[in-house]
Amino acid sequence: MNTDFDLLLAGAGHSHLGVLNQWADGERPMGRIGLVSAEPHAWYSGMMPGLVAEHYQPRQCRIGLPKLCAAAEVEFIQGTLVALLPDTPELLLATGETLRSTWLSLNLGSLPWLPEQFGDGMELLSVKPFADFIRRWQQWQESPEPVAILGGGPAGAELALAMAGRVPAIHLFCAGELLADHPRRLRALALGHLQRADVQIHEHVSIQAVHGNTLIGDGQIHWRGRRLVVATGPNPLGWLRDSGLRLDGDGFIEVSPALQSRSHRHVFASGDCASLPGAARNGVHAVRQAAVLATNLSRAAIGQPLRHYHPQTHSLALLADGQRGALMSWANLAAEGKLLGLWKDHLDRRFMRQHGNRD
Repeated sequence: MNTDFDLLLAGAGHSHLGVLNQWADGERPMGRIGLVSAEPHAWYSGMMPGLVAEHYQPRQCRIGLPKLCAAAEVEFIQGTLVALLPDTPELLLATGETLRSTWLSLNLGSLPWLPEQFGDGMELLSVKPFADFIRRWQQWQESPEPVAILGGGPAGAELALAMAGRVPAIHLFCAGELLADHPRRLRALALGHLQRADVQIHEHVSIQAVHGNTLIGDGQIHWRGRRLVVATGPNPLGWLRDSGLRLDGDGFIEVSPALQSRSHRHVFASGDCASLPGAARNGVHAVRQAAVLATNLSRAAIGQPLRHYHPQTHSLALLADGQRGALMSWANLAAEGKLLGLWKDHLDRRFMRQHGNRD
């Protein structure tokens, strides 16, 4: 295969899905373009709790990348990235193959932080990558056992509610308060749902390690069991630290409001792997960044001025309650109900239709 490109899209996160969708409508830049992804499908994070709760089938929650790439006249390359040389720029795949490009866009996502593990007495199941998570969760369902969930954000709360009734017991561990970055009213609503679902909530418990079949925090044993779901906050991909790109203190790629690397102008980054003040790492910002990114990738190649992404002060949050309803927050407002669940389902299905979720 000819490994030289005009533009490479690394990763199939929500931003790149939006870019491909926009280009399929006729706004594609000139030149040879490729997309690199470890999986042939992109899973939509907004529908993962519904999939766990068996409200959706797997095929409804994933987007076939080869078909979407073909519609945008982009070459699909299945491969796992292990290194980046931004000065060239070049991407190194796990197979040893190197891809070269004039321009590069990174939408790599992030991974949850994992506690240190000693021994093999407990299975750790990370919520990302989604394909691995769904495959192993389905295996767990063949012989349900008590589950601990690590993470006090929306992902942890939604998964606990989705798993309720499908395993004998659930313990949810939060390093601080549950949903600490959300309105107090949303937190109160979520706590009520979790308590009615018999989820045992452990707040202000920081788990540092797994020893055998025990969760350890501050030198104490907090839980014994064999299955742990890890839904902690975003953690950058380790190999980015060796990439030469300018990173923030946590290891995420620093970008300008144009979503352009602060150190390498021919590199763009968006979504969870990027660091932009005011833009929290969630799917809402990743989706919204897509239109700006698509425009800037076209303009950069011909030397035109770039657009800026302006994060909104408030973002709408819709959390699935595991019973086809949803919890909503906007600014300091919060609400719950079945109608909100129908609205969330409508928005999720619309996103999938826009991107063509056929295998």
